[in-house]
Amino acid sequence: MAEIVRKRSIHIRDARIAGLYDLEHTIGQGHFAVVKLARHVFTGERVAVKIIDKTNLDAEATSHVMQEVRCMKLVQHANIVRLYEVIDTNTKLFLILELGDYDMHDFIIKHENGVAEPLAQQYFCQIITAIDYCHRLHVVHRDLKPENVVFFEKLGMVKLTDFGFSNLFEPGEQLRTACGSLAYSAPEILLGDAYDAPAVDVWSLGVILFMLVCGRLPFQEANDSETLTKILDCRYTTPEHLSNACKNLIQRMLVRDPSKRAGLAEIVSNPWVMAGDRGHAAALPLIVKHHLPHSAHTTIIEQMVAGGVGTEDAILRALENDDYNSMTATYYLLAERILASCREEQAKELMAKAGSVVPDEEPLEKYGLSFIYFMDNL
Repeated sequence: MAEIVRKRSIHIRDARIAGLYDLEHTIGQGHFAVVKLARHVFTGERVAVKIIDKTNLDAEATSHVMQEVRCMKLVQHANIVRLYEVIDTNTKLFLILELGDYDMHDFIIKHENGVAEPLAQQYFCQIITAIDYCHRLHVVHRDLKPENVVFFEKLGMVKLTDFGFSNLFEPGEQLRTACGSLAYSAPEILLGDAYDAPAVDVWSLGVILFMLVCGRLPFQEANDSETLTKILDCRYTTPEHLSNACKNLIQRMLVRDPSKRAGLAEIVSNPWVMAGDRGHAAALPLIVKHHLPHSAHTTIIEQMVAGGVGTEDAILRALENDDYNSMTATYYLLAERILASCREEQAKELMAKAGSVVPDEEPLEKYGLSFIYFMDNL
């Protein structure tokens, strides 16, 4: 992988980043970072820009940020938000990310009594597919929650985002860093114990599934102390309307002892999860160069050269090296635009074939993009 692109220092209030992106309003904020809606100047496409203020980072936080970048470059999957470009300046780090419609937290709020199981199966299966892919690459997310699952409605897909607490792990080796959000954290993390990396993601997945089908958290009390006690006691109740298959899956994931908790292999092969597979990841993979017809690829290169983005040799070299710079970002944004209509039709066919219920489309303004890429732990 190529080194992070280094540009001159850019002030966070500037309306444009290095002449490449026009910044708009803020859509998420954390301790050391802000996420803004932006438009890519050359293509006009909308993206999310995560802006990290490096001047406020200590050594540990800096390590987390660099690990986030490494992990996001490693995990390239249809159900994971795409990292287009990394711009590193003296004081700021800009991560240019794929922009979704809204997050799963908003989706759950709309369904206060939970989502019908067939729809929950569809989305949960996609989340499981993404996490199984991450774990096979020895990447643990460690901050799985509905706010970090983004909807792409026209494709009928959800994608994981915010790898701010992600890390690489070796199978059998335990981690020690305490991170994540209380309501979604596994008991072993809350106790400060060393922990098995995949197992903590499985616990969080169990909480997400519970929220999807019940419309509420399994462990939620008036204050953090009471919530913590409930998590450590593993006390929760499931509604009567849930199928036994769904209840059993939740019970296998929300197990206090991580050694007895379901592993990803068991969850992936669970009949309830498998019933939600509509084939999205296979039919609508992350777009790469060879997905484009040769004529479309050539047209994109010609447009980029004519627009002064780079020379043909430089663009092809950047694509071959799997760089994360302005040339590769421009190429993939144009490629996604070209394939958008075709992929949306493919998604409709997948849903129709499966007899799935497609959620009603609602304007983004309803959500105000307020929860997209929400980062309460940065």
